[in-house]
Formats: sequence, C-alpha cells, structure tokens
Amino acid sequence: MTQIETPDRRFRMTRRRMILGGTLVGGALIVGYGVTHPMDVGGALLSGGGTDPEPSAFGPFIRITPDGWVTIVNKQQEIGQGIHAGIAALIAEELDAAWDRVRVIDSRGNFRAYGIQMTAGSNAIASNFDAMRTAGAAARAMFVNAAALSWNVPPSQIEVRDGIVSHPGSRRSEPFAQLLADAARQTPPQKPVLKRPEQYRLVGTDRVRRKDSLPKSTGAQVYAQDIQRPGMLVAMVAHSPRFGGQLARFDDSDARKVKGVVDVFAIESGVAIVAETTIAARRGRDALRIEWDDTDAEKRSTPDLVRWYHDIAAGHGDVDPADFAMQGEDPGTPFSGDVAQFSFDFPYLAHAPMETMDCVARVDGWDVSITSGAHLVTVDQVQAALTARTIPGKVDIEVVPAGGSFGRRGGLSSDYVVECVRIAKRTNGRPVKLMWTREDEMAAGYYRPMSHHRIWVQLRSDGLPARWRFHSVCQTLLPVGPNTTATEGITDSPYFSTASTVDGKIFTPAFPVPVSFWRSVGHSHTAMVMEHVVDQLARRAARDPADYRLAFYHQANDKRRMALLDRLRRESGWDTPIESGWARGMAVHEAFGTLVGQVVEVRLHNVRPMVRRVVAVVDCGIAVAPDQIAAQIEGGIGFGLSAALFGAVTLKDGIVQETNFDNYPVVRMNEMPHVETHIITSHNKPTGMGEPGVAPIAPAVANAILALTGRPTAALPILAGSQVSNAGLRS
Repeated sequence: MTQIETPDRRFRMTRRRMILGGTLVGGALIVGYGVTHPMDVGGALLSGGGTDPEPSAFGPFIRITPDGWVTIVNKQQEIGQGIHAGIAALIAEELDAAWDRVRVIDSRGNFRAYGIQMTAGSNAIASNFDAMRTAGAAARAMFVNAAALSWNVPPSQIEVRDGIVSHPGSRRSEPFAQLLADAARQTPPQKPVLKRPEQYRLVGTDRVRRKDSLPKSTGAQVYAQDIQRPGMLVAMVAHSPRFGGQLARFDDSDARKVKGVVDVFAIESGVAIVAETTIAARRGRDALRIEWDDTDAEKRSTPDLVRWYHDIAAGHGDVDPADFAMQGEDPGTPFSGDVAQFSFDFPYLAHAPMETMDCVARVDGWDVSITSGAHLVTVDQVQAALTARTIPGKVDIEVVPAGGSFGRRGGLSSDYVVECVRIAKRTNGRPVKLMWTREDEMAAGYYRPMSHHRIWVQLRSDGLPARWRFHSVCQTLLPVGPNTTATEGITDSPYFSTASTVDGKIFTPAFPVPVSFWRSVGHSHTAMVMEHVVDQLARRAARDPADYRLAFYHQANDKRRMALLDRLRRESGWDTPIESGWARGMAVHEAFGTLVGQVVEVRLHNVRPMVRRVVAVVDCGIAVAPDQIAAQIEGGIGFGLSAALFGAVTLKDGIVQETNFDNYPVVRMNEMPHVETHIITSHNKPTGMGEPGVAPIAPAVANAILALTGRPTAALPILAGSQVSNAGLRS
C-alpha cells in the first residue's frame, strides 16, 4: 500500500486564494492591460486589454466578412439557456443586420482580450444590454458614415435595414459587404445614438430564436466530453466517500494491470487513474484498493444534521447568529397576543446536469490550455493558474457549450477544472480529458445547502403582521463576508410593509459538506418560506390569498406587484370556480430583478399532488427574446417542481445515498404540467430570466395543497421517501 500524507483540501477557496485571485483579475500580473477599442464601451471590464485574437475594425464583439455575414462573438456561456441568441439580437437590432445572416461564435477565455468573463446570477442580458447595443449602433454608424462619404449626402439621410444601407432620395443602396472596406476605415463614435424601444424590429419579437437548435437536435454540437486531441489521455479520480475524508494509502497493483492504464497517482482530491480510454480509466479505478482517513470527515446522517439545525435555531447550538432584515427599534422585545409560528426544513439538492463534470487540459511549462463548458471563465483561469503555478494570462480556455449546469460549473473553487490541471501537470505535456461519472457528480459535491427556517409573526387585529422574527440556519456559499445568499428573498420583502418590527438572525454552521450556487440560489427556499407563510396567514384571517397579498402591496405602494397580481388573477381565472377535487395555489416572488407570479392547478391522487396547469406572469423589463423567456419559465418550473416533489440528497453516516436518477428522480414528461407564460410589456432595462421561474413553483403547489387539505407543508420534498411512478399524469 502506498502511504499518503498530502491533505485533501477539497478545492476550498481560501481567503488567500481569493485575494490573490482578485489581484490577478485586477490586472496586477498582466502585461499591457488597457482598453483597446472605443466600441468596447465597458472599458477595462469588457475589453480587458491586449489584442483581440481576431482583430476587427468593429470591436471585439462584431466581425463582418466580405460575403456579408455578421458574426457575433459571444462572451457569455451557452448552458442551454439560449443566451447566444439574445446577445446577438441586441447587436443585430442596433446594427440593423439581417437576422438570417447573423451567426454566433463563442469567445475564448482570453484573459487579456475580453476581461472578466462569467455567466452567473441570471445577469447575461442585463449586464450586456447597454454594451452590446452600443457596439451594434457604433458599427451601424460606421456604415452610415462610409455611405454618406461615398454618395456625398448627409448621414442623416442614410437608412439601414436588414444589412442594406440606402439613400432613399437617390435610390442608391449597398449591402454591408460592398461598403465593408470603407466602413472599416471609419472612426467609431464613442456614444452612438441608440434606438428607442418602440423602434425595435427584432428585439422583443418571436424572430429571436436559438441558432443552435439544429446541431443540438442532430448530435453535431460539440461538448467537452466530445473533444479529441492527438495523444490525449483520459482520467478519472477516486474520491473519498465522505466529505473531508483524506487519502491514507492505496494499492494500485491491480489497477496498473488493466489494459490501457498509463499511470496511477495521488492528487489532493483523491487517486487519479490516467488511461488511453474512458473504459480503461473506469476499470482501473474500480481495481484500486484504497484506505481513507475519516478523522476529520463528516460522519453524521441527515436526521442528525436536521436535529442539529433545529437546536441551532432554538439557540442551543454553538453557532453565533448575525443580524439581517432588521427593522424597528425593539427587535428583542418578546412577542405577545396573537402569534403564529412556522418551521421549514429544506434538504441538500444536487445540480444533476445532463452532462456530468468534464474538462480537457494540457500543461506545457507556463502555458495551460483548457477546453471546458466554463461557467465562470475568469475564475477558472485564476484557479488553473494558481494550480499550475503560472499567471492567468498564460491560461487559455476554449469555451464550449455545456450540457446544463444549474450553477454546478460555476463554483468558485473550479473543483473539476483544478483537478484536471493537477492531473495534466503529471502527463509530460500530453492533453488529458477528465471524466466524472453520474455517481461522481452526485456523490462528490457540490450541493444547494440544506436549511432550516423558524418564523414567528405577531398579528394585528386585522390579521396583518405587526412584527416578524426569523431564525434561519444555512451554510454559506461565499468564502468571505456575510451569508447574504441564505436570506435573499426574505430581506426587503414587501410582506414587511405592515410591520413595525422585523428581527432576522442567520446562523451559519461550518462543516465539510460542500455547497455551491444552485439555480435560483437562496430564493429556492426563501420563496417557499415567505409565500407559504403568507397563504397560511391569509387562511387565519379568512381572506382570499390574492386579496391578502394585495393589502401588502398597497401598503408598500408596490405598483409593479399590484399590476402583476392583477394580470395573474385574470390570466389564471383565479376568481372563477374550479371543478371539485382541484384547487389553485398562488406564489409571487422577485429574484434577480425579475418578478414572477405563478398560479397552479393541483389535485391529489393517492396523496400525491398532480399539477396539470401553471400560469406564469413575468415582469422582466424589455423582453429581448420572448420565446426564450417562455422556455426559461417552462424549464424553471420543471426544475423547481422536480425539487419540490422529489429532490433530496441525504447522508447516511456521512455518505451520500442518492447517486443517480433511480433514487434522485426528476419530473417525467407525462408529469410536466401545461405552462402558459405571459410577459408584461415594459420599457425598463432587462432583468434576469435564467433562474426566477424556479422559486415560485414549490410554494404555489404547497398553497394549492393547503387549499385542498387545510394542511401546511413544513418540509420539502413534498413526497419525501417516495419513488416516481409512471402514473403521474397531468389529468
């Protein structure tokens, strides 16, 4: 047996790594950092500095070829959400390009050329809205000026439509291709005139459709798992079955006998098997004999952790709280009179994307080449550079689309990327493809954290809250600073508008189970807390749940919520009778700047909730791509409903029990409700859409069950311990 003394650090983002990483991101170790083109209106944040790998007169995001095709360089990650189409539409709208002559390519993770690259927080459209429109408008102005000079007419008389530049007075016109050389010589304006929303012909229409549907439908789309390189090896890693477990010793004699196995060695996260093929790596890993040191490992089971969380919330634990959502001057005063109490428990949840974790890396001295479905490209660059002992500018990431993520590929630790680079350091310059199995992805972290919320509400004589108190227990997702993600969705709630006092305390326990961002983050549980509590309070007050919510919105003068609620009631038929055995449930929640209301229709079949219809109303500012917004709502409802009904990762003696879809089920096609999405017309800037559809579905279903049975839902999943059957029909 080989003795191991290297500690397993589980890819933790330490304070030192965060500070060093921030220094690198800031450009302290990067040569030639500066803005390279006036059309990159985001300055250093967007352009980063250096030289575009394929310089363009129209800036880093637009390339126009002599045949007239407009290529948009997308620096956001395509994770299945269709962001490439939205980004391209913003540019094409202002450029007045022909949409059927626009194509999209993914930018490389070039630290100097594109600056900070990350796709997170449902922020891709919102954060790029001004920059991409400005880039398109500036390029359009270059074509207008070129035509005006060529035709000796004022620029104000030039029109552009679908890639054709024209002067109606003289009936002259030229396509982009004919004016390309002259336009490229023009100086782009620093502040080009942008269209008003009422002038849009592309943005906000159903013409904005995905441009990757064909390759994804035919299997031609290339993901990281499809990558092949000359001389490439395949690697798998044996991880500790317990979080915090460390490698004590291993015997690789049988593994090395497997045909195709090239090498076996220890890395910080376990034992790496390097082989010529995936099957050889898998068989070699299976042949390993490993002893783990569980001295510092998590060995508790889920019921033990739940009891511990309850003790912490009751003030009996050793975790000191921090304040949040403070309002009023007497938060410590005991509650009196009519006091309602509530308690909620939420489990760990896996991300379970269809494409499990994978990465291709090659280390050649200071140079590191990576191919990955990178979520936080710049973070991955920094972490890879730290691992390879180089600088981020020497780390090149080829970004390919990812087969789902839901936050898993966006961890600050870049765990699987770091793991791949560690292995590639040992292969003498040969590229390595790291492959995680479904069981690896499910059992080796990371998770939406489990949480516990305890709520007290002192009520006024009219049934509205006079005082709120929260005790919330949840691990933090952030390496430094307050645990804000655990309480987002509670802080600044409109339901505090009638209260004189709000007293919130967050308890943040620390232990080895790794947690990370999960689609909708803290809203995935706080929406359930607030929206299900409000329905129960409405029931105590003998008021309709919609009318009860409206009272808060009026008190807060929240016209946006009032308008959404009115539309939701009308579109869902809330105020009309529903047939016997069915009930409606409602939830309204804001996440990432977007307000989403959902009404579900539910009946119980052998105690199991069957959801046949979901009506969603969305206020997300300007709807750049309505078809994609509807798709995001539908996907978010399917994702959130799966978690609400079935989702739970549990531990037994510290070992994860759910390792594949046989015991971590998701909603099947015959169980997916019919979804209707209605978008509120707005001229406000776009807000996030990738995640907001997830949060309201669980409380909406719980509220429908409350209407049917009078029983609240105190824990998720609703069907804890049950298995999925094919009987789950919508009607």
